[in-house]
Amino acid sequence: MKTTSRSWHLLLLAAAVLAVTAVAGCGGSGTTDAGGVPAPAISGFTPQPMSADTILGAGASFPAPLYMKWGSDYNGVSGVKLNYQSIGSGGGISAIEAKTVDFGASDAPLEQADLEANGLAQFPMVVGGVVLVVNLDGVADGQLKLTSDLVAGIYMGTITTWNDPAIAKVNPGVTLPATKIYVVHRSDGSGTTWILTHYLTDAAGSVWTAGADKEIAWPVGVGGKGNEGVAASVQQLSGSIG
Repeated sequence: MKTTSRSWHLLLLAAAVLAVTAVAGCGGSGTTDAGGVPAPAISGFTPQPMSADTILGAGASFPAPLYMKWGSDYNGVSGVKLNYQSIGSGGGISAIEAKTVDFGASDAPLEQADLEANGLAQFPMVVGGVVLVVNLDGVADGQLKLTSDLVAGIYMGTITTWNDPAIAKVNPGVTLPATKIYVVHRSDGSGTTWILTHYLTDAAGSVWTAGADKEIAWPVGVGGKGNEGVAASVQQLSGSIG
C-alpha cells in the first residue's frame, strides 16, 4: 500500500492466524453489576445506557470495521443500532465481565473457568491473519522478506538496523538502508498481541524470550493504542515496523 510520500508494506505471518471471539452474557447490559455496585472504570471505554433499540459491544480493534458494516446493514433492515467501541481485547473482556455491554470481542479466547465464573459464552465471529507492516523508503511493495527469527530479533531489540547481515542474507539483491529500525507495538491489552507473541514463542522460541500474552513487557519500541494507533505510527515514522 502507498501513502502520499512513502511506501509501507504488509508482511504476512502465515502461521499467525486469529479468530476473533464474541463473548456474551446471559443477562442484559447495564452500568452496575448484579449487586447494584457501579461498574469499574475501563480504560478507553465510555459506558452507555441500556436501550432496547441498541446493541452494545466493545473490544478488539481488529474486527471493528467489519462490525461497523454489519451494524449498518442490520440497522437498515431491523431499526436496531450497533454501538461498538474499539478499545482492545482486554477492555472488551473487562466490559463484558462487568456486564456493561451485550458482547465483548477478543482475539484471545477466554478459559472455560473464566466463562463459567462470569456466566458467559463465547463463539467465533471472524477469522483473519496477523500481519506486520513496515515503512521503509527505497524498498518496493512485496520485496522485503522476514523470517520468524528475524521478527523475533527485531522485537527483542537484538536486530536494530535494516541492513543487518541477517536481514540482508534472506533478501539478496535488495538494497537495504543503513537506518535504525523503529519498533511499534500495541500499548493496550490486545488479542493481536496475544496472537503475535504466541506465534513468536512457537516459531522462534530460541530468540523470542519475552513471553506470550495480551500484555507483555515489550523489550523495545513505542506503543500505539489499538491496531489503528499502531498503523498510524508506522505510517508516520520512516524506518518503522508494527
